[in-house]
Amino acid sequence: MKTRSDDLELLLCVVDSGGFSAAAEVLNIQVARVSRAVSKIERQLGVNILTRTTRRTELTDEGRKFVNSVRSALQSIQVAEDDIITRGALPAGRLRINAASPFIFHQLIPLIQPFKLAYPDIELELRSNEGFIDLIENRTDVAIRIGKLEDSTLHAKVLGRSPLHIVASPEYIARRGMARHPQDLKHHDIIGFSDIKSLNKWPIKGSEVVVPTLTASNGETIRQLALSGNGIACLSGFMVDADIASGALIALLNPYRLLNIDREKVNAVYYKSSPAAKRISAFIDFIKPQLQLE
Repeated sequence: MKTRSDDLELLLCVVDSGGFSAAAEVLNIQVARVSRAVSKIERQLGVNILTRTTRRTELTDEGRKFVNSVRSALQSIQVAEDDIITRGALPAGRLRINAASPFIFHQLIPLIQPFKLAYPDIELELRSNEGFIDLIENRTDVAIRIGKLEDSTLHAKVLGRSPLHIVASPEYIARRGMARHPQDLKHHDIIGFSDIKSLNKWPIKGSEVVVPTLTASNGETIRQLALSGNGIACLSGFMVDADIASGALIALLNPYRLLNIDREKVNAVYYKSSPAAKRISAFIDFIKPQLQLE
């Protein structure tokens, strides 16, 4: 083996941080040390791994393939070491979780305190993102996503499904009337998503694509707009089931609803060889039976 693992870890930090100075700052070491480690690897392998300009640092094609292999190998070593060291002990360390903000608000936050009681040595870090993300680039251990998954390199564990509902407030219905047929939507105020256009394809027979008259960037904002009587919305059950049960929102067009398994499926996605594998498993196994999903 020509390269050293400590040099390879410095290389990965450069890639993840976006540059030599950023990596040095993250690791609290001198830039020169980082630069020497990367140059040494390139010299030993006889190939350029990074292209450097005054403005940015990028991987070459050869470098990208090499870095992906190195990352996987180092993670496997880390997992093996952690497995021996922590055998029989509760998982410990940081666990970085990413989910859409409505899922965090309605599903995860109620479970955080009991999870911390069960696993006091796991340090949780919650991040919200409404779209799909690169787990490595965003330094995420596990992401919870609703809908069809595109990245086949990720391992996915199904947490359940959350049916979609067409909803409006009693105030709005009293003011504008009940939508009894999909074609009636043309005459109503529609609240939709501004950033993810595919979410404006509603699972109702006869009017699958809607044209919003009011848009927002995340589901929780749309829920609040619907509760305030601003129009009709299509939202996941985990967000509005309680509102429907309490009468704060009324479910519309139920006879015309279509099953959309891909969009309704809730998955936890992660890299199987992640160093946080034990923490990920502990988290998923804890939350899955307690989530308000079908």
